[in-house]
Amino acid sequence: MKLIFAIVISTLIGLGVAWAGGQGGVMMGSVSLFFACGVLAFVVNWVAYVPANIFKTEKYYDITGTLTYLSVTAYAVVMADTLDLRAQIVAVLVAVWAVRLGSFLFARIVKDGHDRRFDKIKTNPIRFFMTWTLQGLWVVLTAACALAIITSTKRVPLDVFAYTGLAIWGLGFAFEAIADHQKKVFKNNPENKGKFISTGLWAWSRHPNYFGEIALWTGIAVMAAPVLSGWQWVSLVSPVFVTVLLTKVSGLPMLEARADKEWGDDADYQAYRQNTPVLVPRPPRS
Repeated sequence: MKLIFAIVISTLIGLGVAWAGGQGGVMMGSVSLFFACGVLAFVVNWVAYVPANIFKTEKYYDITGTLTYLSVTAYAVVMADTLDLRAQIVAVLVAVWAVRLGSFLFARIVKDGHDRRFDKIKTNPIRFFMTWTLQGLWVVLTAACALAIITSTKRVPLDVFAYTGLAIWGLGFAFEAIADHQKKVFKNNPENKGKFISTGLWAWSRHPNYFGEIALWTGIAVMAAPVLSGWQWVSLVSPVFVTVLLTKVSGLPMLEARADKEWGDDADYQAYRQNTPVLVPRPPRS
């Protein structure tokens, strides 16, 4: 019963944000385009859940997240009345990010064969369904600012907010992509088996990819600021949600605990942990 309640609440939160973000935006009859995008985000994941549950597999979970972002963004672009340059740029940014991260995560699970986060979850149909619902919620909340820009009827020429936000997004995307690549290369080297990475961007931060993720969605939020009004300001939940999710829920706490368990007695790791920021990068100490 608790899981069912959580599923209902998660859906209502996502659709609530979509309703708020759609105020002052393109309408499709009695509902906003933003709200329709919110519904689509959940439907894509619920449909994907069916075969995933039948075969008890999580292999297509992350790639479904990518397809959800692409589907929702494409639907918003196609159904919007007109798109200004800000909206076009944001749509491209979301697509580039989704394809890059989605292909990276899919390649990783194909190589590993499974995602251990789902070992116990996928055997419980209701609990497994909850994870797909949460992915729909993740898409709606994370992409909220981008969808607000694309579906808004208020069009603003490129300004300091657009250029500043684009620069922040670029910094974040670079950090995330480079950090992921560096860690992939490190793990693919047999000599590094059982070791932790502390080179490249990982010498600047213990989680540079998460810093990049937070920064790029913050950049899109900055780009959205001149477009927002009234209830649309709710869409600024995007960078807040990403930050809380990665620093308090499923990101840093889990990875830090896992690292402490694996290398807690390693003097080199203790020195790395003491001298390297957990999230916000800084040049390594000499």
